[in-house]
Amino acid sequence: MDVLKIVRDGAMLSLAACAFILLTLRLNPRIWLQDYPKDIQSMVPPKTGREKILSAILGLLFLLLLLAVPIVSTMQARQRFGGESPFLILAGHAFGVVFLFNLADWLILDCLVFCRITPAFVVIPGSEGASGYKDYGFHFRGFLKGTAFSVVAALFISGIVG
Repeated sequence: MDVLKIVRDGAMLSLAACAFILLTLRLNPRIWLQDYPKDIQSMVPPKTGREKILSAILGLLFLLLLLAVPIVSTMQARQRFGGESPFLILAGHAFGVVFLFNLADWLILDCLVFCRITPAFVVIPGSEGASGYKDYGFHFRGFLKGTAFSVVAALFISGIVG
C-alpha cells in the first residue's frame, strides 16, 4: 500500500471538498440545512423550492467529488502495482483517501470553523445564538457516520476498480 499516495490524494480531496463546502456555505448556508443540528433546523423555516433544487444539484456534485478523487487515486494505485492488487489493498487505499477528508471535515470544518470560530456566514438567519453551533458531540457523531460512509465508499470503489 502506498501511504504517501493515500496522504497526498486524501489531502487533495480534503482541500477540494472543504473549499466546496465553504464556498457553498458562503453562497447560502441553508443549502446544508439538513446537516445542521436539530435545534438550528427547528428555529428556521424549511428550505424553499429553489433551495431544495440547489441543494440537490450541489449535493450531487459534492458526492461526485467525494467518489471521483478516490476512484482515480485507487485506479492509479492499482496501475502502480502492475494492475493486479488484492481487493483489501484497494479497499484500504480508497478508505484512506476518503477517511482523510472525513477527518479534515470533522477537525477543520466542524470543530474549528463551525464550533470554535462560528463565522457569520455559517449562521443561518433566525438561528443566531443556537446552542447547536457549539455542539461538538453532534459533529463527533457526524464524524462516526462519515467513518461508516468511508468504509462503504471504499468497498464500492474497490469493487469498481478491482
